Amino acid sequence: MKSVQVLMSTYNGTRYIGEQLQSIYRQKGVKVSLLVRDDGSTDATQALLDDEQRAGRLQWYTGENLGPAYSFWNLLESAGDSDYYAFCDQDDCWDSDKLAVAAEAMRGDGDRPAVYFCQTRLVDENLKEIESVTISPLLTYGESLMYHFVTGCTMVINRAMREELLCYKPAFIRMHDIWIYNVAQAIGASVHFDRVPHMSYRQHSANVVGQVNSASFVWKNRWKRIKKNEHIRSRLAAELLKGYSTKMSPENRTLTELAANYRSGVGAWLRLLFAPALRCAPLSINVSGRISILLGIF
Repeated sequence: MKSVQVLMSTYNGTRYIGEQLQSIYRQKGVKVSLLVRDDGSTDATQALLDDEQRAGRLQWYTGENLGPAYSFWNLLESAGDSDYYAFCDQDDCWDSDKLAVAAEAMRGDGDRPAVYFCQTRLVDENLKEIESVTISPLLTYGESLMYHFVTGCTMVINRAMREELLCYKPAFIRMHDIWIYNVAQAIGASVHFDRVPHMSYRQHSANVVGQVNSASFVWKNRWKRIKKNEHIRSRLAAELLKGYSTKMSPENRTLTELAANYRSGVGAWLRLLFAPALRCAPLSINVSGRISILLGIF
């Protein structure tokens, strides 16, 4: 039976964490261990984790408040040996086959780095299903530079992928799931996308990141990012070059260099603007991504 270490980051999570823990304990078909990092909770989360650790159901530790991206990165660094590693939020609820399905999908990858993720099933605070956001990605490297769609709580990686990730710690991470997926695509890892959801992704007012199936909400958030002028995509491309340029194919390296340095001149700017490799499945992302290049904030 394959082993999966679940990596959970918590922060003031007492309202929903009990249901999530029970759904992890109910996983079938794999040997599960649970490692929790508390990101400086001030409620009863740590006391709850103490009780669970004394019962032998998990191990946990705490530290300074790092935010979700670097809290999960710390978990990845602190994890023990396992066949697979799964990222876990504190407020969702997993189907009992979630981890077994992921392990089966990557069973044939052997020593090749591999990533699995699946569609999400959106639910409200009471786990009642609501209209979900459906993605149909092209699963190309160019798309990954433009379109940030992977939901970390659905993501499972194998041991080889973890080893690749720990070779380089980026100075800039927007979110851990975006970085992991970008690295996987950049180095040609095996990528498995499951169109069937195997978890309930709870939407509530305290979500750090959520999904809302509303065009007005999505475009409002995009406009906020445009106004903030964060250069998220080009900064991520620069980090990918620093850490993985020697492991990229020539095509991927060329595209990454262009994405990282497109503001170096009009020629580079035009090449990125019209680069066919950046094509994404959603038309809206194609449009907003090209706008960000036009405005120099890619």
